[in-house]
Amino acid sequence: MVFFYAIYEFGVILPLALAATIITSIITAVGCMCGFGKFMGYWPGVMWSKFICAICLCPYKVVGREKIDKDTSYIFVPNHQGAFDIFLLYAGLNHSFRWMLRKGIRKIPAVGYACDKAGHIWVDERGASGMMHTVRQALKTLQGGTSIIVFPEGTRTLDGHLHRFKKGAFTLAAMLRMPVVPITIEGPYHVMKKGSFLIRPHRMKITIHDPLPAVTREEGNDAGVERLLHTSQRVIAESLNEPVQQ
Repeated sequence: MVFFYAIYEFGVILPLALAATIITSIITAVGCMCGFGKFMGYWPGVMWSKFICAICLCPYKVVGREKIDKDTSYIFVPNHQGAFDIFLLYAGLNHSFRWMLRKGIRKIPAVGYACDKAGHIWVDERGASGMMHTVRQALKTLQGGTSIIVFPEGTRTLDGHLHRFKKGAFTLAAMLRMPVVPITIEGPYHVMKKGSFLIRPHRMKITIHDPLPAVTREEGNDAGVERLLHTSQRVIAESLNEPVQQ
């Protein structure tokens, strides 16, 4: 069975996925340049991801979608299981968002240009000045119910378990006075592990948890960041029924 799926992956999935990625990038870039950035910066990615999940034979389920308001902007903080997190979140969340991306993605032909035109946020890692630059980008993006997704673990898991969260996403939430929504992702680790290019069909699931209130001036940024970080980490760990790894 593995042998036949490998043939299917390299003979069918990869050519179709490559063609779909190029077409989606072109449609996104052109649509955004024509002034339809709010719609075209998001929905082509949704259709692209649904198509990828379908041809990879990876069904998905979404729980808790009713907890988020389509007209409210959030910072979504999911655990990071693998490359298929991207397809799963696009396909299942049904809420307009943009990614926080490393600048290296800008170098990918077509994809980098489309991401730039769509208004995705490029992470600036130059300390305090870099954070302020990121905040200014976010303020331009977070309007009319458009949200941001940040993976607080920082990178995909190597062992399938949840690892400690970093402060970046929650510091951004505190500075922008935005609510945070923890999201539990299950399944993508089994579809494609970090460092592997082999796809294995597997069911995937998104669990959307209750939004956490934004940090207030009375609470203070430092206390607010700690509250958001530890609550998000605890909620996701409890949903996965596992301890947080060091």
